[in-house]
Amino acid sequence: MNKPVAISEDAFAAPVAVPGVMPSSRIGAAGPAYIVLAGISVSHFLNDTMQSLIASVYPILKENYALDFAQIGLITLAFQFTASLLQPLVGHFTDKKAQPFSLAIGMSSTFFGLLLLSIARQYVVILIAAALVGLGSAVFHPESARIARLASGGRYGFAQSVFQLGGSFGTSMGPVLAALIVVPFGQPSIAWFSSIAFLAIIILWRIGRWYKPQIAAKKAVAVEPHPDAPSSRNVKIALAVLVALLFSKQLYVSSLSSYYIFYLIDRFGVSTQTAQLYLFVFLAANAVGAFFGGPVGDRFGRKYVIWFSILGALPFTLVLPYAGLFASAVLTVFIGLILSSATSSIIVFAQELVPHRFGMISGVFFGVAFGIGGLGAAVLGKLADHTSIGFVYQVCAFLPAIGLLAVLLPKLPQHTR
Repeated sequence: MNKPVAISEDAFAAPVAVPGVMPSSRIGAAGPAYIVLAGISVSHFLNDTMQSLIASVYPILKENYALDFAQIGLITLAFQFTASLLQPLVGHFTDKKAQPFSLAIGMSSTFFGLLLLSIARQYVVILIAAALVGLGSAVFHPESARIARLASGGRYGFAQSVFQLGGSFGTSMGPVLAALIVVPFGQPSIAWFSSIAFLAIIILWRIGRWYKPQIAAKKAVAVEPHPDAPSSRNVKIALAVLVALLFSKQLYVSSLSSYYIFYLIDRFGVSTQTAQLYLFVFLAANAVGAFFGGPVGDRFGRKYVIWFSILGALPFTLVLPYAGLFASAVLTVFIGLILSSATSSIIVFAQELVPHRFGMISGVFFGVAFGIGGLGAAVLGKLADHTSIGFVYQVCAFLPAIGLLAVLLPKLPQHTR
């Protein structure tokens, strides 16, 4: 039976001795476990491909069941609220007792959610199916982020970027698969994607076999905090700032992933399939930006990356509501590249602030990202019903200005970067 890790509550910024893992002096020499990182990234790709499929079939569901934008937003809320509510709980539980095969078991929820969505004929059933997919996400993200860190070889930003790269490209594939498969063959074709979930279950089971020896029963030794580590008060302020920054980033991304298709159809009169391909362009740029942000943060400091990625997107978001079709596509590429580069740095920064609660912090931040996206999608859908979809993007254009709060982030000790 695995024993819970005992860490001093005062060790906010101190390196943590993880059971069964090499000490930090040897991690750098060993280097990243690339096969494990590749496996967890591929699993993230498959997981988020299935998740993004839900938003990509919104036009089909809207037409088939005469849904309004508020009901579309509630589908996103049902999916993301489940993940938001459960991820911190999963992270808290696995901080005390790691579960190496929980990822494979959790993926079965996504498997059944997709099957249910393919046969759903009532709005309530659609909501339940979306919630099941969200449940799979709640189990997947906190523990898989921990595995990415264990396999990082000390290059935490790089490992988190590799992990995020898989998820971001998976998200970008949803619109393409919807355009090529779901639109021509209809809602029942969603069941075909359950085979992706089955493949993910196999990969995650193999990763669980690697992960199990890493958490062999062994007590970690409490370490004195670094003399330059931020105080408990500053840690709390920094976490609040990071949540606010994640809010600005994720809500804007949610506005595009949930309603960009409808915006293009409404303003430029393009077909659903064409609009889905334009959405793919944005999501693919989002994936590329997510990858490069981590290694740059490892090299130059995560605070600088956060500053650039949040505020750097502001000029482009302000112009987007007034641009033409081609210019909109170009602008979303820049927005995706710049805005998403903050993802890895925000998550790793938070993990380094509270290393003795790694799983819970990972769960909170992944959960907040999902929760903000779900709640924001519902609110923006209601706003679109009462005004217009174009007005929604005029309002959301100012969200990156919240990045000014990054000035309140503390400087971390050199060893945590």
